[in-house]
Amino acid sequence: MNLIIDVGNSFIKVAVFKADKVVEVAQTVESDFLKKISNIFENHPSIAKIMVSSVGKLSDAYIEGLSVFAPVLILNKNSKLPFKNEYATPNTLGVDRIALVAAAFYAYPQKNCLVIDAGTCITYDFLDEKGVYKGGAISPGIRMRYKAMHAFTAKLPLIDSFGLENFIGNSTETCMISGVINGTVNEIEATILQYQRKFKDLTVILTGGDSHFLSKRLKSSIFAHPNFLMEGVNYILELNKH
Repeated sequence: MNLIIDVGNSFIKVAVFKADKVVEVAQTVESDFLKKISNIFENHPSIAKIMVSSVGKLSDAYIEGLSVFAPVLILNKNSKLPFKNEYATPNTLGVDRIALVAAAFYAYPQKNCLVIDAGTCITYDFLDEKGVYKGGAISPGIRMRYKAMHAFTAKLPLIDSFGLENFIGNSTETCMISGVINGTVNEIEATILQYQRKFKDLTVILTGGDSHFLSKRLKSSIFAHPNFLMEGVNYILELNKH
């Protein structure tokens, strides 16, 4: 069994895998991290390997603490990958995006895949049918858009709403909600359309913290995968075990 740890910008997610199947998923914060890990090993003592994918902050002390439970591998630029990487600046490619592309490689072999990860940022990653990663795009996520409007103006309030009753806002708050939600949905739809025009038989995968909300509003045909990133890390761990 494997333990996969995804350190994001807001939370730490952990998943236990038996072969390629998820048997437990949990979410925690750094202050409760080692307690959560201890509980997981009590429930799954046969975990033999750990892999950490981190775009956030996890102190060296916590990494050392993990090694008490099982050998730890860190997903980084030196990890063996199943796909060909044509990113022009591979050293700057986030490990979260690497994991998502690996998941697409295994889940949808010989398919043109666009992986959309809707979280703190929205990332778009394209893997072609030959297993070559071409790159994609990065844009602000929903909450980041709200925070930006509040931070860079004098009077716009800080809101955190996902409710959109009418696309025509009739107050400052509802105008902000309409702008953010409609802007995000229309951006994703337009991006999918761009790729569909250039690549035949495009498979679109939507994942990330806001994927459940967005999947209900997108007209495009997509596959929603809440654990897609951790599945990708698990595939990479299996590839790097030897």
